[in-house]
Amino acid sequence: PIERLYAPEDVAGIDYDRQVGNPGEFPYVRGIHPSGYRGKLWTMRQFAGFGTPEETNQRYKDLIAAGGTGLSVAFDLPTLMGRDPDHPLSLGEVGKCGVSIVSLKDMERLFEGIPLNDPAITTSMTINSPAPMIFAMYLVVAEQHGADLKKISGTIQNDILKEFIAQKEYIFPPRQSMRLITDIFAFCSREVPKWNTISVSGYHIREAGSTSLQELAFTLRDGLEYVQYGVDAGLDVDEFVPRLSFFFNSHSDFFEEIAKYRAARKLWAEAMKHRFGAKNPRSWQVRFHNQTAGVSLTGQEPYN
Repeated sequence: PIERLYAPEDVAGIDYDRQVGNPGEFPYVRGIHPSGYRGKLWTMRQFAGFGTPEETNQRYKDLIAAGGTGLSVAFDLPTLMGRDPDHPLSLGEVGKCGVSIVSLKDMERLFEGIPLNDPAITTSMTINSPAPMIFAMYLVVAEQHGADLKKISGTIQNDILKEFIAQKEYIFPPRQSMRLITDIFAFCSREVPKWNTISVSGYHIREAGSTSLQELAFTLRDGLEYVQYGVDAGLDVDEFVPRLSFFFNSHSDFFEEIAKYRAARKLWAEAMKHRFGAKNPRSWQVRFHNQTAGVSLTGQEPYN
């Protein structure tokens, strides 16, 4: 028989409260919610972006009809690099690995007929260096739909440090890039308080060849740097840190991945509480999105 919860009497030789603890309790080794996904199922998103806003819009409507509980926007490379489609360096890349979004009109077409004022609709946008501009367009469209910006929710990736480390899609130098991010922290804490202002991403670091340990180390270090920059910009830790989210890679070594997530929760909780003096328990909690490793997939399956 499998017990619903294993407690101190079930293990020996460890400091239970410090090393493990109960689910939903500091340092959250066993999860940030006491009942895990039994209390609320995770959000299911299909990362999607086709060449044109119209094609992508139809895909989103199909996904919602099929039971999807969130939207996830994949942008093409020129959009990710902040370039117009007619820029010489955009040649051959427009609409290739995602949707091309250049203007507010494009964003309106992307979400036409999708009620952004519905609390059930949450949108994740995988965009980094041009994140402030793309996010501003989204907020305008949400207002056009009659949405209250205080109530809408979603995520922008907005993680420039992992771009410098692993993916190399960036426009502005490091310090200017970090200024844009802390400006978003400040703006959202006042105007869009339910929005996840960043998705600190280990996924791309792992895809670039790191081990699980290196993925965790780089990602948490990036997260700590964002918090430090926010504090240095004069923000209160408990005003902006609760809306930081994380993004980890899931490989096929089952127990190694579990250990990685448990370590992430513990390290982050202790750093927020003891290094930064955060008082809000939500600041202590690592909330993370998880995605299957692209590098773990079969390269070619001609008969499938």
